[in-house]
Amino acid sequence: MKHALRWALAVALLAAALVVALWPRASPAPAPSPITEAVVGAPSIDQLRSRAALQPCPAAHGSAGPVGSPLAGLVLPCLGQPGTVDLAVALAGRAALLNLWGPLCQPCAQELPALAAYAAEPGAVTVLGVEVQQLPDAALEELAALNVHYPSVSDPDGKLRAVLHAPPVIPLTYLVSADGKVTQVNPPEVMRSPEQVRAVVARYLGPGASE
Repeated sequence: MKHALRWALAVALLAAALVVALWPRASPAPAPSPITEAVVGAPSIDQLRSRAALQPCPAAHGSAGPVGSPLAGLVLPCLGQPGTVDLAVALAGRAALLNLWGPLCQPCAQELPALAAYAAEPGAVTVLGVEVQQLPDAALEELAALNVHYPSVSDPDGKLRAVLHAPPVIPLTYLVSADGKVTQVNPPEVMRSPEQVRAVVARYLGPGASE
């Protein structure tokens, strides 16, 4: 009798062990891919624009820009808001400074705050940034980090660089006169103070240049 009871207990224990071994277990959730996390966590273009808080891109003054301007017919995306900017029409009749830059350019990061300080001065000409490295998201993050808020456009297809015959360096600065003439600051220089920017504007556009 004792022998039979021992066998019954052994069989019961073995059966219980088999049930536990064969019981379906929930597989652990796969670890999220770093790429997936980066995509899911990346801010949208609208969020980046909100953080950068750029001033609106210049609006058109009339139906046409100056005749013969190299900017004629050049339409670029506005960086800080949806829409595009017809440069010749938007800048018609006003002096302007075009600054070609990119978020991977260290000298550009040194120059942007100086341009922003100049742009905030009374009587400053219109300052328009042109992001040329085809990195609009990174450009908005850079502008937000540097507290730079003047209007900017992007040149994703290199159209502006082509019509200006721009050398393959940045930063580059161009002065646009009220009649549409465009002149490169040559030799290129990195402007590190609003006083330096003001001196460059006066040198190329005259001491009384303003909007």
